[in-house]
Amino acid sequence: MKFFKKMTLLWAALMIMGGALPSQSAFGITLQEEDELSREFLKVVLAHFEIIDDPLIANYVNDVGNKILSVLPPQPFSYHFYVIKEDVYNAFAIPGGHIFINSGLFEAMESEEELAGIMSHEIAHVVCRHISQKIESARKISMATLAGMVAGVLLGAAGGAAAANAVTMGSMAAGQSMALANSREDERQADQIGLHMERKAGYNGKGLLEVLKKIRSKRWFDSKQIPTYLQTHPGAEERMAYIDTWLEKNKMTATPMDPYNFERAHTRLVAVYGDKSTALTQFKSAVEENPDDPLTHYGYGLVLEREGDHKGAVEELRAALGKRAFDPYILKDLGIIYFNDGQYEQAVRILEGAASITSIDPEILFYLGRTQAELGQLVDAAATFEALIAKKYNFPRVFYFLGETYGKLGKLDDAHYNLGIYYDKKGELKNAAFHLKKALELMEDPNKRDVIEKMLKDVKKKQIEKAKAGQ
Repeated sequence: MKFFKKMTLLWAALMIMGGALPSQSAFGITLQEEDELSREFLKVVLAHFEIIDDPLIANYVNDVGNKILSVLPPQPFSYHFYVIKEDVYNAFAIPGGHIFINSGLFEAMESEEELAGIMSHEIAHVVCRHISQKIESARKISMATLAGMVAGVLLGAAGGAAAANAVTMGSMAAGQSMALANSREDERQADQIGLHMERKAGYNGKGLLEVLKKIRSKRWFDSKQIPTYLQTHPGAEERMAYIDTWLEKNKMTATPMDPYNFERAHTRLVAVYGDKSTALTQFKSAVEENPDDPLTHYGYGLVLEREGDHKGAVEELRAALGKRAFDPYILKDLGIIYFNDGQYEQAVRILEGAASITSIDPEILFYLGRTQAELGQLVDAAATFEALIAKKYNFPRVFYFLGETYGKLGKLDDAHYNLGIYYDKKGELKNAAFHLKKALELMEDPNKRDVIEKMLKDVKKKQIEKAKAGQ
């Protein structure tokens, strides 16, 4: 009983105090150290795993995350949500507001309620700073080493064994690393606060319970593989009992939500990033059983494109658009298929239509610019690429094609400048230095010259640091 009173008071305090957290003495590291740890952890994840940087999927997951965050008071850092391309069931949060969901767990979900449930739970871990408050004993360790320890715990054994062992070995004994794992009390606290967040965000709260059931069934289905989630989030049976009781005591009728956005993101995840043969069979059957569902055609078309069947893919995406004519993501994918098949006139028309509907997908402008370039519309292509860069997306490839386009237009100063930016972002420092030096020789714009000189100094500094590290 004391525990539940404590949790209720904590939640109330978070809401009343405008997001203020307990004093620093209650935690092991400062917010600044937490932010530094999150950056080091991201380096570990990117070195060992593939982040699904797909605009449709990433935008959707971040939309759901931000919907949940909207019910919280102002937070001390920005939250970011990622999908990792891994079949094993796992989801976890790290200090600094970074939330990760494995694609395998996302594929197993059947509704936005389930996604919101797991995300609310992970956001609650960050709000409560569950890992941060365990780090006091490790404060003399470098943040890079500490990030390796945290990764070794959160990435778990199943599926992530190689990466987890690689980053944990040599950093600290396994027993000390496991001191950073979530406790049963952490899990109960995150469940309670997560359930409150879900309800305030408009969800019914049943999603997490359904996800936990799926994770448990995975364990019994394959006893040799304990889902990573169960290793990093202990006490699943107790949690399920508590959530079930809580839902029974706090019944509500949630406003029905349109399932389309979840189903579209889920369809793309399975069709593009799932097992190809399984997806092909699944969507072929789905089209036969539900020919009026646009997303069955969308998914089947995406898998056929993976198979190299451009004609079949076009037919299926056109069938999807017949049911959902103004979906910019389906339009974009049809435009990309036309582009890959060399049908540039059709591609530019479709991509222009997609661009007129939404501006949140960088691939629309990217492929529109590339299509314009292929059609010889170089001035238009350069303008499209510049418009994409102005939106400040993390999309390095655009600088390469803008540089290539300016080269064809005879603007060699801007061509070398953009190629230098591209290679710098790619970490190819020798190529970056070459193009930036060429740009500096040719550039007359004084403002750009200042920028290039600064970039060259930064590149030289990176080269020195890389040489010292022996890379």
